[in-house]
Amino acid sequence: MTQVFGNDEWAVILGASSGFGEATGLELASRGLNICGIHLDRRGTMPHVEEVINAIQKTGRHALFFNINAADEEKRREAIESLKSQVGGSFVRVLLHSLAFGTLKPLVAGSAEDELNAAQMNMTLDVMANSLVYWVQGLMRAGLLREGSRVFAMTSLGSTVAAGSYGAVSAAKSALESHIRQLTLELAGRGITFNAIRAGVTNTPSLQKIPGHEKMMEAALAKNPSGRLTTPIDVARAIATLSHPDTYWLTGNIINVDGGEMIVGTK
Repeated sequence: MTQVFGNDEWAVILGASSGFGEATGLELASRGLNICGIHLDRRGTMPHVEEVINAIQKTGRHALFFNINAADEEKRREAIESLKSQVGGSFVRVLLHSLAFGTLKPLVAGSAEDELNAAQMNMTLDVMANSLVYWVQGLMRAGLLREGSRVFAMTSLGSTVAAGSYGAVSAAKSALESHIRQLTLELAGRGITFNAIRAGVTNTPSLQKIPGHEKMMEAALAKNPSGRLTTPIDVARAIATLSHPDTYWLTGNIINVDGGEMIVGTK
């Protein structure tokens, strides 16, 4: 793989321990970027986090990981300060927002306990959408995002299509896409690009938490003209390619990475 990034440049991956975040961190490391991984894992899944860190280090890149809530203001500030001390005079080439931590409940149910409440709604939007803005703000203040930086956010078809128990996450994905547009408007003049990545249905840990995900996978597989489901590495390679310096004029978009899945109607 031809290296196009400087050895001292970094990627910040929000949601680095699994799914799209894990795959993208490994792919970017293989192409020359050091990885700052933000993740939230309990003791049972920490061995896998160590495997990810070791895999990054085997590429010869640095791996700086923080097991924190990405939406916690103080923890975010501490992580950015620590990253800045590591980066030196370089910068963050790539910021990927791939956080999947929200409440999957219907908006209206037979009892208050079974339906989405205000705290759950606010938490889902804060983690899965608004945190993108806060990380951009913090990295900008630290001087780590600058001309040439590429910012990506993982969205989904749920931003425009309703699904059972997906209301809060759907709202978050819609807000996330809105944030991408607004950040593009405000920062395009500084040479920083912002794009939302809309992957096809992908068998990730976050998908498996959605009620009825098996039927979602079956339907996607049946209609995908490429004959298979999207994989995390498909998305990681697309993000790595879109992070190239030559993509400076590509910003403010929702980009499908799905093998053509979303151009085909329901079969």
